[in-house]
Order: sequence, then C-alpha cells, then structure tokens
Amino acid sequence: MASPTPPVELVIFDCDGVLIDSEIISARVLLALLKTVGVSVDFAHFQANFLGRSWPKVVADIRINYGLSLGEEFEESYRGKLLKAFETELETTPGVREILAGLKVASCVATSSTRRRLTRSMEITGLDRHFGDNTFTASQVENGKPAPDLFLLAARTMGVTPERCLVIEDSAPGIEGARRAGMRCYHYTGGKHLRGHEVPDSGVMRISDWHELAGFEPALFETST
Repeated sequence: MASPTPPVELVIFDCDGVLIDSEIISARVLLALLKTVGVSVDFAHFQANFLGRSWPKVVADIRINYGLSLGEEFEESYRGKLLKAFETELETTPGVREILAGLKVASCVATSSTRRRLTRSMEITGLDRHFGDNTFTASQVENGKPAPDLFLLAARTMGVTPERCLVIEDSAPGIEGARRAGMRCYHYTGGKHLRGHEVPDSGVMRISDWHELAGFEPALFETST
C-alpha cells in the first residue's frame, strides 16, 4: 500500500513568468537586442532554450547554435534595457496577490534571475512585502535549474524537507529541477508568454489560473480563495 503524501509545509515559487508577468518583456528585449548583433531568434527558440535558464546557459546556447560569444557589454545592455522596461511595464500575474495573501504555509522564491533583477522586480510589484528575505537565486548554487540545487537550498534554509515542498514553475528546466529535488510541482501556464502558444506536456498538473491552485490544494489556504 502506497504511503500517504506528506502535507505541504512550504510553497516554492519561481519568479519570472510565475509571480511576475516578465517573460514576455524579457523575450521582446532579448530578441530585439540579438538582432543588432546578427542573430535572428524566434519566440519558439526562446521558449525552448532560454525560458527558465540562467544567463550563462543562454550565452552557451547562442555560442553553440549561432557561433557568437556574447560579452559583458551585451549582457549589461540587455539587463539595463530590461530593467528600464520593467519600471513601466512589469505586473504580477493575475490573481497571485490574493493567493499569496491566503496562504497559511510558508513560501519563498527560487529563481534563475540575478539578485539585482529579482530585488528590483520584487520592489516594483510590491511582492517584497510578502517574501522579505525568503528569496533564492541561481548565483547561490553551483548548478542552476534543471539541477535540483536551488530548490534544495531553499528547502534547507527554510527548514523543510523536500517531500513537504510544493514548487510552482512555468518552465521545463524548473519542473525538472523540482522533480530531481524530490518535490511535488505544478506547471503554471497563466503568464502572457505562454498564452496562444503550444506548451509541451510537462508531466505534472497544469494550472492556468491561480484560483485553480486553491481548488487543488485547499489545505494550503486559510479560507477559500
């Protein structure tokens, strides 16, 4: 007889494309900037190869597939243009504030973003008031997603065992990382970057609306959300 699933004590949220609707902005800025150096990349390539990955992995993909090494100047230009766009365009994903307000278990953020980008994103959207210092970035571990390192760091720091963690992700690398960490996972597909695009089967339950999470996991919430 199978053992019962342990109750969830910690929800680990990815940031970009999950908490904040940033990936559609990132794609636009990056693809436009790549064109200026002679690299024409479509959104399908962005979705398959860049989504949910750290900057070094994006750089490696461009080098392998297009024979171009992107230096520090390109990176700084990209990050500067992106943060400038965030100042006027960045929003949370629809309904996530209500979900966060209703959670009765601990929560944190585990993201492939840089600390600078994460901090400013949290400030712009006001989500810093919910998570405080409970945020973790790929810069803190040796191997980013799809390795399990970042999720395991988050769980260990928060004092929760992996089997009692629930991860919310929008990307294949993130979902794979959660699996390898021994954590349950939901695939959030409500971000603007996934609307109208074919999303490959990730092998985990999908939610396209945050209220679906409350429906699937009512024990996580104080009252119906």
